[in-house]
Amino acid sequence: MKTKLRTLPGSIVRYAMVVASFAAVLFGVACKPSTESTGDQPKQPVVLYSSVDERFLREVVATYERETGGRIELITDSEAGKTTGLVNRIRAEKDRPRANVFWSSEQSQTVLLAREGLLAPYDSPSAADIDPLYRDKDHLWTGFALRARVVAYDPEKTESANMPKYWEDLAREDIASNLAIANPLFGTTRGHVAALAADWGSERLKSYLEQLVAHGVLVTDGNSTAVRRLIAGDVHYAMTDSDDVLVAQRKGHKIEMAFPELKGAGILTIPNTVALLKGSEGHAAAHRLIDFILSPKVERMLAQSDSGNYPVRPSLCEALNMPLFPANKVSPDQIADAMPEAIRICRETLLK
Repeated sequence: MKTKLRTLPGSIVRYAMVVASFAAVLFGVACKPSTESTGDQPKQPVVLYSSVDERFLREVVATYERETGGRIELITDSEAGKTTGLVNRIRAEKDRPRANVFWSSEQSQTVLLAREGLLAPYDSPSAADIDPLYRDKDHLWTGFALRARVVAYDPEKTESANMPKYWEDLAREDIASNLAIANPLFGTTRGHVAALAADWGSERLKSYLEQLVAHGVLVTDGNSTAVRRLIAGDVHYAMTDSDDVLVAQRKGHKIEMAFPELKGAGILTIPNTVALLKGSEGHAAAHRLIDFILSPKVERMLAQSDSGNYPVRPSLCEALNMPLFPANKVSPDQIADAMPEAIRICRETLLK
């Protein structure tokens, strides 16, 4: 006797097919490898915010991608905004961080981000041979590849013997009346005035800036612009970073630089800093990028580039025949403490 099969209604068949399809999709998602780093090479790029000059930055990024197979989504900012613009962006994105790694061309604002709880700890093995003075005690950031704060000048107009030995000497009328300085609300000049405030105190900084203004100092939108005004003959001196002078020299411009000191505190240097951003604690691809940035290879690349950054590793300085600058006697925390007051004074004097 034949068994008669019962035919299911079409609506039930369609429902069963939808359920089966949905289950297959869920299974596929569950089995799909994570695009976050798990030890295999990540498929998604590491998002890097950086204020390093792009002509040097992109060479490092290209080398990392070529040697590791990893990908970097690079976000930079303008010459005028530079570090300050990116720091404000990190603050604005704190509830939904977009970036994984922050590579700054200076130190003071990285310290502020650490204080605000926007950085995550990461003790990179690449930092093992870096002086602890350049490493945050809680592993929130690491410094490397120094630049120096300098005064650029035209040797045909000014003899090196007549260059100021100390930063306070720039307030002399014969110098200040022919001096260009970048806007201190941004970049390394921001950290510079904060270091002066930390070393001198608020009243002395205010008096110093008032003297600069009284003698006609020229405020520009960035360090490189200050150097261009020097090259153009508009001024005789430019307060800037060592890399801006080296870049100009390699373009054939006949300018030199002097290294004024803070009395008792030595030459003022600015380390690059790299940090893991909050929310990327388990992001192994971000860890790999930080390890690469802090490697001797990258510090050598920056030293041999037009930027001419000074290594913090004694062995590299010796190998490259470059000076080994001591760490600043004015500490990163002192500079960060002094910054709000220093910026207030700048607004009331230099920028009013």
